[in-house]
Amino acid sequence: MNIDEPGPWPDSQVRALSVAKYRKRAAGYDATCGPTWPIRERTIAALHLQPGQRVLDVGCGTGLSLPLLRQRVGDSGWVYGCDQSLEMLGLARARVAAAGWTNVTLFETPAQGLALPAPVDALLLHYTHDILRSPSALERLLAGARPGAAVAIAGIKFFPRWLAPLNLWVYFKNHGYNGAPGALRTPWDRIAPRLSDWRLTPTQYGMGYIAQGRVAATTGLGTDPDPATADPTDRH
Repeated sequence: MNIDEPGPWPDSQVRALSVAKYRKRAAGYDATCGPTWPIRERTIAALHLQPGQRVLDVGCGTGLSLPLLRQRVGDSGWVYGCDQSLEMLGLARARVAAAGWTNVTLFETPAQGLALPAPVDALLLHYTHDILRSPSALERLLAGARPGAAVAIAGIKFFPRWLAPLNLWVYFKNHGYNGAPGALRTPWDRIAPRLSDWRLTPTQYGMGYIAQGRVAATTGLGTDPDPATADPTDRH
């Protein structure tokens, strides 16, 4: 078993595996999110959203982040969300309907097929590991954001080397949710070179991370690609 980077698997296979897993998890998903709620709040805060802005919640799931995002962009802004899981998105739609929000639009689609009506000012990727590993998904998402748009990411990663014996547990924890659960040493390494002002902060004793940057004005590298290939908790 290769826990570093299994595959490469086609996007269609990864998506099918993920959809099947979330079909089983959707009903009880919200109850599992308490321990990572502070991480969600910190990641959204890292976007520095302003009233009137447009923000996309990538892989929005049951919509737990939607009220936090809407609170920040206000009635004059707009919140978009996308998810490929019918069951998860159904719960998000119920949340929107119950709240009576008129400036939240949800799309049932994988990130690879998302078509936004207007460029967004910010992208939130909260525990979206499969999307971060898909070049075609990242290409579509970054194309839908204006140059300079804020990007904030939270996710799971392997512990630093001195805690390496725990990483098999981390892999199987990720396996429960994602279609391609490997590549946990530097899971951000496909998006970081596409962003400027890249910063990464470890969380959960090195098992998680919050990262932020801005969509680069060109399709080339950001200002400093070096952080894309390094885990700051894994220094010798």
